Amino acid sequence: MALDLITLRDPRAAAAEAYRTLRTNIQFSSIERKLHTILVTSSVPDEDKSVALANLAVTFAQAEQRVIVLDCDLRRPSLHSLFGVSNDRGLSQAMSQNSDLPLLKTEIDGLQLLPAGATPPSPADLLSSKRFDSMLRDLKQQADIVLIDAPPVLAASDAALLATKVDGVVLVTRAGKTRRDSAREAVALLQRVNAHLVGVVLTNAKLERERYARY
Repeated sequence: MALDLITLRDPRAAAAEAYRTLRTNIQFSSIERKLHTILVTSSVPDEDKSVALANLAVTFAQAEQRVIVLDCDLRRPSLHSLFGVSNDRGLSQAMSQNSDLPLLKTEIDGLQLLPAGATPPSPADLLSSKRFDSMLRDLKQQADIVLIDAPPVLAASDAALLATKVDGVVLVTRAGKTRRDSAREAVALLQRVNAHLVGVVLTNAKLERERYARY
């Protein structure tokens, strides 16, 4: 298992506790309805969004929730590496071949991963298809929470498209990396598609001075 998953490597660390706080905030952020599908994205590449999603997924599984992680970053998938599983077959093949979803068990009880698979010719067309919508409905029937990894908002249209299909969106930013104007532009774009932004996560922060996850 990759050492990037602090929630497994050192569950008592401050960062691991911050992910548990993030999980709790998501669980209780909506009084009107349960957030069943959560999209995790960032403004630009290299802000640790996939690592943040993986750690968040672990905390849900540790709380005895049935978790499905869906890698929709079809251009630069990484969740298969973080969870130590194969990416030979994944979402793209299941959609193009109309075959069964290759849900893979991970080393964490209750946590399954649907990897991205091969990069399709047009990721946006795949993610906007009726077949994808049907697949997402099926996954919701099999899990208490579905966490979806998306490309950065400002790098591709995929994130904004996916944001219209989920119950909530978490935007990941990285201390020392994310520019304020990039974060503002990403938030504005998500707001234009009426996305439900439920939180902003700050990674790579010095925990003795500031919190890791902010709501």
